[in-house]
This record gives sequence, C-alpha cells and structure tokens, in this order.
Amino acid sequence: MSHPPLPTTQSAVHAIEAMAARHGREVRAQHDIGRDRTFAGLVGADGTGSSGGSGSSELDAIPHEALLEIAGRPAVTVRLFVHDEAVVSLDGIAFDVPRDSVPAFLNSVWTGLVHVKARTFPPSTTMVVTVPGEDGYRESVGVHDLTPWIAGLIT
Repeated sequence: MSHPPLPTTQSAVHAIEAMAARHGREVRAQHDIGRDRTFAGLVGADGTGSSGGSGSSELDAIPHEALLEIAGRPAVTVRLFVHDEAVVSLDGIAFDVPRDSVPAFLNSVWTGLVHVKARTFPPSTTMVVTVPGEDGYRESVGVHDLTPWIAGLIT
C-alpha cells in the first residue's frame, strides 16, 4: 500500500500530529534546524540572504530534524531525520521506519495491530507491528526492556 509522500520534515510533523489528534493524543514537538539550534540560516554566503543569484534560497539547504513526544500509553517518541529516515520508539523499543510510513505505523500501534512473540527455546521476545499493505516491523525486546504495556502484548 502506498502512503502519501512526506517530502519534508515539516510535512511529516503535520501528518503525525493529525494522526495523533485522530486518536486523541497530544504531541510535543522540538525542532532542530541547521547544524545546531543557533543556526538561523537566514543569511546567504554573500550576506544578502540569497545564494549568489542562483534563484534558490539558502533555506532550501538547511537540515531540519524533529523530535516528537506523543502523550499516552505506550510512550511514543518519533525522531525525524533529514533524509527520509525516522526512528519510532514504543516504550523504549526503537523501530527504523521510512518517513512516509510513520503515520500508518502509529495508526497500527494505536488500533491494536502490535503484539509481542515470546519463544521458550531459544529464549527470545520480539515486538511486531503490522502495517496493512506492508511487511511487519520487528524488533527484539530484551528482558530488561519489558514494561507493563509490552508484557501485556505477549502472545
């Protein structure tokens, strides 16, 4: 299943905020723009705010990352990186998810399409998030990573 493209970090933030609102969750966002938080990027190399007459603004090249903390259970954080990368953490378990798939991933979590498989021998525990139309996302869960929410998902 194809998800709508999220070409920028800001478009991904808006899509995640909309999905969280649909599920009655509050989002707190922190943006990192530029190489550090003090870089405004408003002045070009020539000091005029342009990139030397090329027609594109220096702002087009500013890296933009965001950290979103989403209220509720499970504890959810989303770290959006510059190159279509995202890391979604569910109660401390981190999943690498393509930026375009993050809203669908979160929808799957909040609609109950997540479970934890436990094996006796060899001992292992794996969290699986099923996103309709995609392969499932799987991450190992260590014994020290078990929270009440994760333990409640064990099948």
